[in-house]
Amino acid sequence: MKKTTRLSAIILAAGLTAGCSSISVEQLEAVTATANNALSEARAAQDTASNALSVANDAAAAATSAQSAADSAQSCCNANSERLDRAFSRAMSK
Repeated sequence: MKKTTRLSAIILAAGLTAGCSSISVEQLEAVTATANNALSEARAAQDTASNALSVANDAAAAATSAQSAADSAQSCCNANSERLDRAFSRAMSK
């Protein structure tokens, strides 16, 4: 983001300079190189962000699956506890 802002400032400055005087080929090449570098870095950042989003989505799906398994195990445990409590109560009442 900072590089994009910097690039915009450079292009603006170059544009203002062009309005006042001529730009040399070297200056134009430097601005073009800076713009291409900024574009390349922006694309790399986008790729990194896309990969991070993919990993985060995979982690969220795994967490949901783990929560489901934990809920199922807790339900089973609760059912077993209730059965044991009923059996113990019946044994004590005899």
